[in-house]
Amino acid sequence: MKRLPKALTFDVVGTLIDFETGMMNFIHTQCGEAGAKVEREAFLSAYREMRARGETLNFPDDLMPIYETLAPRFGLPEGAEQIKAFAQTAHDWPAFPDSVDALARLAKHFKLVAMTNTQRWAFKGMEKTLGMPFHDSVTVDDALCEKPDPEFFAFARGRLSRDGIVKNEILHVAQSQYHDISVGRDLGYTVCWIERRKAIGGFGGTIAVAELTKPDYHFSTMKELADMADRNELFMIYD
Repeated sequence: MKRLPKALTFDVVGTLIDFETGMMNFIHTQCGEAGAKVEREAFLSAYREMRARGETLNFPDDLMPIYETLAPRFGLPEGAEQIKAFAQTAHDWPAFPDSVDALARLAKHFKLVAMTNTQRWAFKGMEKTLGMPFHDSVTVDDALCEKPDPEFFAFARGRLSRDGIVKNEILHVAQSQYHDISVGRDLGYTVCWIERRKAIGGFGGTIAVAELTKPDYHFSTMKELADMADRNELFMIYD
């Protein structure tokens, strides 16, 4: 049996918002001559290692201790103002080129809900950048935990239940295998992997996984997802 989903839930940072480019824009333009010379993949690899260690602060405040640690390694400017500025730029990180149009198209078919580990203050900027496409949003401030914690999914599912939408009517869309795809599959969700680095390879700034989880849908762009929805071919599939 197959039917159309009623709601699409989205990871935001890395799926819709290009955090890698956002961080590198800061490094290359706000960190002087040393920053201009930093190689993108080298910085992202170091950032990924730091991210995997975990931080006690919520995202993107946790970018501050990460920058503080990495700055000496890359010869970047240090100091409290520079550290804070690196985290604050998350509010204005760019969207991927296809995100705004794809979300506008998908909103014609489905209820769209953001599920982001980002704090609300930063998400407000991201939401504006994306064209205010969401019917609802769940941030780390709401859920009081971060993905891949199953409680985050439970919190979002509870909000959707107010509209009579249950788990087998939700398609979860995300870039991160670690934060979303693996746990989503384990929890029984239909999942769509937007592999933003498909042409590049590697994990970039996203925490790596030892083994990839096979998703129900697999695209390299949001445009492909929106195209399938426009053709009425985006189904929830059941045995």
